[in-house]
Amino acid sequence: MSVRGEAPVREAAPGAGPAGRAWRPRPAVRKTLVLVHVVASVALAGSVWGLVLLNLTATLTTDAALVEPAYRLVTVLVFGGGIPLSFISLASGIALGLGSRWGVLRHWWVFAKLLLLVTTILFGALLGQPEAMAGAVADGTLPSAARRWREVAVVAAQLAMLLTATGLSVFKPRGRVRWPRPRMRERRA
Repeated sequence: MSVRGEAPVREAAPGAGPAGRAWRPRPAVRKTLVLVHVVASVALAGSVWGLVLLNLTATLTTDAALVEPAYRLVTVLVFGGGIPLSFISLASGIALGLGSRWGVLRHWWVFAKLLLLVTTILFGALLGQPEAMAGAVADGTLPSAARRWREVAVVAAQLAMLLTATGLSVFKPRGRVRWPRPRMRERRA
């Protein structure tokens, strides 16, 4: 028995356990992973909300003195919050999926959350240009309205994906992913 009177969880042997799951964390480890995942995910959504507000401010303001600090803060928020939080959320989510009955690729809602987070990361890496925007404004050149609105659209799409993933976590819609199974052909001599 553990300190709280719970029965100890035995570590499964590789390939053992339900659905061939090789690892199942002890309750304290699982709760810690859940805490890290929830905190990182909520903080990431807050960080992206801040990016939406800063990009909207830089896009809509008529005060040129406000545009450069807004884009500088975007860069700080991306590198200080968005990038580390997204990878913490990704790693903790994969660890939770591997050690739970939900799996990583077993249920639609978990698979969709994984795709949404990876797409959010790719949007930021491939489409977001916070340093270029800050650099352009620092040179005294205001980026075109289309370029500024593009930045707003990127972070707004990221926020929508993160909020969708949050909704999937809460409602956990039914349905398993049906992966095609290789057919075994028997050859007869």
